[in-house]
Amino acid sequence: MTKQQLIKSLELEPHLEGGFFKRTYTSSQTVNVTDTTRPLLSSIYYMLTDDSPIGYFHRNQSDIIHYWHRGSALNYFLISPDGKFSSFTLGPDVDRGEHLQMTVPGNYWKATVLSHGEYGLLSEAVSPGFDYADMQLASTAQMQADFPELFIEPHYKIAALCQS
Repeated sequence: MTKQQLIKSLELEPHLEGGFFKRTYTSSQTVNVTDTTRPLLSSIYYMLTDDSPIGYFHRNQSDIIHYWHRGSALNYFLISPDGKFSSFTLGPDVDRGEHLQMTVPGNYWKATVLSHGEYGLLSEAVSPGFDYADMQLASTAQMQADFPELFIEPHYKIAALCQS
C-alpha cells in the first residue's frame, strides 16, 4: 500500500507538527489535571512521509506510548526536562535495536524523523488524553536558550528539527 492509499484509507490529515494524523479514540471517562478535565485516554494514527519526513520538536504534558505499525523505521530524538539528550528508533527490526513500542514521558521534548522509505506509520496512546492546550511547539531560539550545549557537535542538527 502506498502512502497516498494509506492517507486516504485511514482518513489522515496534515498535522501542525509535521506528518499526518487522525484521532481514532477519545475515552468518555475523564480525569482532572491541573484544574482542567481531560479524557482518561486518547489515541491517534500518526504517519511521516518522504515529503513530510519530520515531526518537529514539541512537548506534551501527558505520557505518550508509540506503537510501530508499518513502513520504515522512525528515529526519535528526546530532550528530558533537565536537558539530557537521547535517541532511539521505532521500527520492525528488533534484532538491530529497533523498538516496536516506546514511551515518551510527559514534558520531554520530542522530534521524529523518517530517515528513509516512503512512510512510517504508528499509533500513539496519550494518557491523560491529548489536548492542544497541553502541547508546545519548540522554536529554535527557545531551544538554544534552554539547551545551548545541544547546539554544538554532535547535536548541532537540533535546529533543523525546530519549526521556527
